[in-house]
Amino acid sequence: MRKFLSAGLAVVAGVVCTPISKPLEASHAAPAADHRVDLRFRALRSFFEKFECPAVAYSRDFLQAADDYKLDWRLLPSISYIETTCGRSAPNNNLFGWDSGRAHFASPTESIFKVAYRLAYSRLYRDKSIDGILSTYNPFAEYGPKVKSVMQQISVSVE
Repeated sequence: MRKFLSAGLAVVAGVVCTPISKPLEASHAAPAADHRVDLRFRALRSFFEKFECPAVAYSRDFLQAADDYKLDWRLLPSISYIETTCGRSAPNNNLFGWDSGRAHFASPTESIFKVAYRLAYSRLYRDKSIDGILSTYNPFAEYGPKVKSVMQQISVSVE
């Protein structure tokens, strides 16, 4: 701020900042939690390693995205497991079969954060339960139970 004095009057000039009300997609740039000591990290890595999943390399990203967007930490890895066998068949870095497999992402990490963002803030998904999210993501009756079964398998490693 600068003060200008003119004929005994003080004028203050400055910048007024207003916080952005909608979370930004790039919010994952915040400092990451130390997932090395997180039981979820160990469980997720153990699950991915058991099935020799390429997505094991992105375990921290899955957890960070879940934390950033307040999603169940098992949801994205489970969808990835069902849709692309956790990255084995993920053309264009699309770990989730997003947009019927047509979506392109610059990296697997980008796919994790962009899909997490959409599940958290898109009008199609926000404020829905896991069942609601899954039935919107894929309306086939067997899809939700499959994903939830994988979620359960991931959490067994943590208990």
